[in-house]
Amino acid sequence: MKLVFAGTPEVAVPALDALIASGRHEVAAVVTRPDAPAGRGRRLVASPVAQRAEHAGIEVLKPAKPRDEDFLARLREIAPDCCPVVAYGALLPRVALDVPAHGWVNLHFSLLPAWRGAAPVQHAVMAGDEITGASTFLIEEGLDSGPVYGTVTEEVRPTDTSGDLLTRLAFAGSGLLAATMDGIEDGTLKAVPQPADGVTLAPKITVEDARVDWSAPALRVDRVVRGCTPAPGAWTVFRGERLKLIQAVPVPERTDLAPGALAVGKNSVHVGTGSYAIELLWVQAQGKKPMRAADWARGVRIGSGEVVGA
Repeated sequence: MKLVFAGTPEVAVPALDALIASGRHEVAAVVTRPDAPAGRGRRLVASPVAQRAEHAGIEVLKPAKPRDEDFLARLREIAPDCCPVVAYGALLPRVALDVPAHGWVNLHFSLLPAWRGAAPVQHAVMAGDEITGASTFLIEEGLDSGPVYGTVTEEVRPTDTSGDLLTRLAFAGSGLLAATMDGIEDGTLKAVPQPADGVTLAPKITVEDARVDWSAPALRVDRVVRGCTPAPGAWTVFRGERLKLIQAVPVPERTDLAPGALAVGKNSVHVGTGSYAIELLWVQAQGKKPMRAADWARGVRIGSGEVVGA
């Protein structure tokens, strides 16, 4: 088939690579978000998908909105058979959805109908799911509600951050998306409607969602830290300033600390929760670089009775 691939961040690149490497389909163009400011200089930088497509000599389309007439006219000129999508980042209007004969097929990083929305992997980690996966489905105007072509499952490991899990799903999902294109092309694959039961929503994680509640059990605190890593980053407050929590581990054997209470050892920093303690491994103070929590504690000279989160 002739394909127009839509995607923007780094996590979409493995799927684009898989489609380019398949040799069975032609990636005629890529649709991605417009260049965005990045770095200290805030200069405009092309998205990872745009950079990969340009390197491969593929036409790149960067509409401000996918309903822009110039974009729609070019899409109709290309006349794709199907448009595979991975984390494009903009809602597709009906006028665009109707262009390819086989529609727009999204690779979504959950086992639909679980975790429909922008942050399925973060929510899966924060909810303590043991199994998640990726799904390919036909995009409709509803939120991730279209019929499903295929799925692949992935174990959520006890120490996974959302970044770890998303990286694995990006590569597992890339093979699923390529196989879905093959099945659509040869007519062996039919989309199956999602069940009405089991729908859960995964809205974007806000900065406030990432604030740690130290009165919660340690398992919940651990999941929030891992689920919000690398973005938006779990955090708490120390001496009135934000402290980012990059890595932490539960310490079930320590139950003597009140929620938010700090205990500093020679090479350790423990914090009390609603159950047992959490050990902070890596933190980032406001305006500082990431550092080992023990080094941070020595630098700020934590006094007796000091707490985080107040």
